[in-house]
Amino acid sequence: MPRLITKSPLAGLWPVTHGGVALSEVVLEGITSVAVLPGGQKAVDKALKPLGVAFPAPGLFSENGALRLVWTGRDQAFLLNGTLACEGAALTDQSDGWACLRLEGAAAADVLARLYPLDLRAAAFPPGRAARAALGHMSSVLMRVEGGFEILVFRSMARSAWTELEHAMQHLAARAGA
Repeated sequence: MPRLITKSPLAGLWPVTHGGVALSEVVLEGITSVAVLPGGQKAVDKALKPLGVAFPAPGLFSENGALRLVWTGRDQAFLLNGTLACEGAALTDQSDGWACLRLEGAAAADVLARLYPLDLRAAAFPPGRAARAALGHMSSVLMRVEGGFEILVFRSMARSAWTELEHAMQHLAARAGA
């Protein structure tokens, strides 16, 4: 009988560094979509309190250690690296559907500026900010974290996102003469 081995979406590709910018995969313990039901916000807030996070306003995320709750749309967020039980929200496990990439280094925002139609300078997009935006032709959730960015993409697009990011890194490094 064959033995199945669990692999992350980007197993074997990481890390890579070009021009002082590093790209790697973040293996998350789980992703749960939290969609607040009509009239359920108080119940959600109560359920989140023991976790040390609050439901994020649009364009933000809340975190407590490795646990993060990131805004993904109206009355919707992704809970990363944690679990939640709450009757005020529709909860769905998204763990197998997404991959997470981390881009860090002094020129990380410059790399992403080649792929995102957003102002990613630290003054406009500081740590704690999030955006649901297109990464090239792919849907993504972009988060500014201390030291860089984390990017959620559909698992089926993980290698395409990796390739796009690595090419942008290479092009930026070549322009800088690194």
